[in-house]
Amino acid sequence: MIYELRVYRASTGNLPALLKRFETITLNLWEKHGIRQVGFFTTLVGTSNNELTYLIAWESLAEREQRWTAFQSDPDWISARAETDRNGQLTANITNQILQPTVFSKLS
Repeated sequence: MIYELRVYRASTGNLPALLKRFETITLNLWEKHGIRQVGFFTTLVGTSNNELTYLIAWESLAEREQRWTAFQSDPDWISARAETDRNGQLTANITNQILQPTVFSKLS
């Protein structure tokens, strides 16, 4: 098992809309494509409270490539993203890392 850590920095004033998009649209599409979320987080204390951080669990890099590509090219996602970004993109920046648990991690 590997994990993907993604951090979305919302455009100014758009964190509530970004959270709503994940809750009402994105997660349903992830379920359709078999994408398994581990958890979602907002920053309580830190350098920015305008970020959404989350983890996705993958069996392998090959699974990630197949499922993420299918999700990204899904016409329902393309349409929903365009609609929710119609007044400007909800995200200003997205970073991601693929993480491998250590042998002593509870997630290994």
